[in-house]
Amino acid sequence: MVSLQMLIEQLHWGSFKAVARSISLVENELAGYDTLLAALIFEQHTPVVGITGPPGAGKSTLVNALINQLATANKRVAIVAVDPTSPFNYGALLGDRIRWNEHYNNPNIYIRSLATRGSLGGLSDKIIEVVDVLKAAKFDYILVETVGVGQSEVEIAGLADTTLVVLVPEAGDEIQTMKAGLMEIADIFVVNKADRPDADRFSQNLRLMLHERAATDWEVPVLKTVASRREGIDDVTQAINNHTKTHQNTHKRAYLLAQKAIQLIQKQRLKDIDRQQLKTLIEQQLTQNSSFNLYNFLQKRYF
Repeated sequence: MVSLQMLIEQLHWGSFKAVARSISLVENELAGYDTLLAALIFEQHTPVVGITGPPGAGKSTLVNALINQLATANKRVAIVAVDPTSPFNYGALLGDRIRWNEHYNNPNIYIRSLATRGSLGGLSDKIIEVVDVLKAAKFDYILVETVGVGQSEVEIAGLADTTLVVLVPEAGDEIQTMKAGLMEIADIFVVNKADRPDADRFSQNLRLMLHERAATDWEVPVLKTVASRREGIDDVTQAINNHTKTHQNTHKRAYLLAQKAIQLIQKQRLKDIDRQQLKTLIEQQLTQNSSFNLYNFLQKRYF
């Protein structure tokens, strides 16, 4: 049995076995997980790239093409695929691992599927901690693909250094409704399946919309890809590298860390709240009192 100290050392050496064990330890909150997290050492800044967008946009195919590109350049890459939760065992459905099976035996590629476990926003309940474990394991890139649940997926912006929003030409009719959600978080837009009709017009409309946004120090590119044929992937990789180089500043990192801190504090404070018990208590109150006041109930019990 490997001791916790040895596990931490092996993780910092970049051992894939240690990475897998550490993630399982953290994800399931097993004994020693908090000690492991507190002992993480971040010797280098590993860019975290979030890939998000509506279902059917081809996110997994794009990730597969990116993996191939980075593997060819001999980069160490970790991929976290946040899959829908199985209704039977609450585990990940592992759909993306099937698509990426060509990379299983590559010693520089580590793939992990996480279940949402009821978490909203397209991410897993433990995604922050899991990504930090990967950051400590000397990868060159960490790619995080979200479930693809639509506008609520904006929480990826609080996790990733660079956020790719993947769309398809048919999304043109939905572009106004996306404007307040996914449209606001993109560092890079990728119009995938660009061999379809209206791809050029859709890309142009995106660029016009971007001109309406407040000026920033980063001009958000709109890139066209056909990920299934690995077309346009060079441009996407270059855009990720450019964004990583130009946004390595203390202000951005402090903002991301503050966002993470808030989420971690919220989870810790809510740890002792049993949702099922809370529901039962509220049901009892509703049975006893038709004019039940939720605020009064919470103030007496929790505030």
